[in-house]
Amino acid sequence: MNTLTLEGWCKAEDSTQACPVDAIHFRVDEHCHKLLEQAEEELQQSNHSEIIVPIDMSTMELQTSDDCGQLKDCRLRVYLSPRGERGHFHLVANRVEDDCLVYSNAVMVDQLG
Repeated sequence: MNTLTLEGWCKAEDSTQACPVDAIHFRVDEHCHKLLEQAEEELQQSNHSEIIVPIDMSTMELQTSDDCGQLKDCRLRVYLSPRGERGHFHLVANRVEDDCLVYSNAVMVDQLG
């Protein structure tokens, strides 16, 4: 398993800018890592701009700060770098308290290996 600690961002529906939240910690298990690699390969062979990979909330060991709050509907968004070569992913979720969009900085899929 890979434990990630990433900067987080929160964006209200009516806002044009995201506000930083303290670090978001979560684990990516081997099964999820394989799904991310498969998504990267699929994107490289298609004209899709992104693929959403569902997360098993029971295995990801999600930890958020008080300023972020509890999250729901967690998923990983996979996309290719602007030149379309390397896969990147980031956590995307909604805050339980007010349904605001919360997301993390991106990580290269290769960095999990």
